[in-house]
Amino acid sequence: MTVKTILEQKGTDVVTIEPGAKLARAAQLLGERRIGAVVVTDGDGGIVGILSERDIVRAVGEAGAQALELNVDKVMTSKVSTCSESHTINSVMEIMTRGRFRHLPVEKGGRLAGIISIGDVVKWRIREVEREAEQIREYIATA
Repeated sequence: MTVKTILEQKGTDVVTIEPGAKLARAAQLLGERRIGAVVVTDGDGGIVGILSERDIVRAVGEAGAQALELNVDKVMTSKVSTCSESHTINSVMEIMTRGRFRHLPVEKGGRLAGIISIGDVVKWRIREVEREAEQIREYIATA
C-alpha cells in the first residue's frame, strides 16, 4: 500500500498557515479543525515548516502566554521530513518512528500535495492486517 492510495481515499486537503501568522491564530486553527498540526507554506505552496501542538506547548512552557504573540516561523519545525505518493506505508511508519512525529507532509514537484498522520497509517495498516487474515481464513476453508 502506498501514500497515494491513502490520499485517494482521504483526500488531499491540508490545513496551512503562513510563516508570519501569530501563534495564537495557529492554536485557534488547530482547535477549530480538531487537528494536531498545520503545514507552514510560502506563497507558492512550498513547504517551509510544520507546526504541531507540541511546538505550541513547548513555546508556551518556555515563554508563558506571551508566546502566543510570536510569529509561527519562530516556533515551527523548519527542517521538515516529507514523503512522496510512492512511499509505502511501512516506509512512512519508519520515518515517523525515527523522527518521533505524527504528521508527514506529502510533497509532489516541490509543492504540498497532502498530509499523512499516524492515525491514517494505523487505520490503513489495520485494514491490511484484517484483509490478510480474511484471505488466510478463506484459504483454510477451501483447503
